[in-house]
Amino acid sequence: MKLLTETWLVYQRSMIRTFQSFRGVVVMTVQPLFFLILFAPLLKSSLRGADPDTVLNLYVPGLLVQLAIFTCLYACFSLVAETHFGVLERFQVTPVSRFALLLGRTLRDATVLLMQCTMITLPAVAFGLHLYPVQVLQMAGLLLLLALGIAPLSYALALIFKTNEVLGPGVSLITMPLTLLSGIFVPMTYAPDWLRWLSLANPLTTVVEGARELYAGHAWNSGIAWAFGLAIAGAVVSLACTGRLFARTAE
Repeated sequence: MKLLTETWLVYQRSMIRTFQSFRGVVVMTVQPLFFLILFAPLLKSSLRGADPDTVLNLYVPGLLVQLAIFTCLYACFSLVAETHFGVLERFQVTPVSRFALLLGRTLRDATVLLMQCTMITLPAVAFGLHLYPVQVLQMAGLLLLLALGIAPLSYALALIFKTNEVLGPGVSLITMPLTLLSGIFVPMTYAPDWLRWLSLANPLTTVVEGARELYAGHAWNSGIAWAFGLAIAGAVVSLACTGRLFARTAE
């Protein structure tokens, strides 16, 4: 109960700070929105064998996963700023649980991600995206799990490297292969064999494929099960490892 209360307090503070600089949330949504408006129409005439009316149901799930990667991996810069100004240190000398400090921030990132995904999905409907209510809720759950897995990893990088000069190139180095080798823009079935084999080493490939199964109208199958399984495993491992790192930095 104490952990829940402390997590809620950290979450509230983080959300207040987010809305104080809400322009940053909007700016981070603009890039995927450009991908939707400027790139999606090209796919309708370029994906061989795909029904033009269902192309957005292939493309948008990957776009939402891309948003999860960028939003959550770049969350580390806010922690670097708080570390630099001594905010994190002041929190660490209070009785608040170190895990609550991590979980509250991570839940804020998950909330922001879901808000951004809503801002992307609604215009996509106007472009021809077909939505299935149950599957939309399942997708929200999958995105929540992705945030719980990716954001703590981002905070771990912030605690390890501590400076924006190192974090910037480091995060870009991670996001590029994760994005390109997960079939976010185009399903990996359209890729050459060597690239398809490389993509199998990326767990996000399975998550993207599961998300596409949801947006194809399937409520549950092996692809969706694997996507949720990997997302749950990633969240548990990431929270546990970064939670221990938060505790060690306070010692």
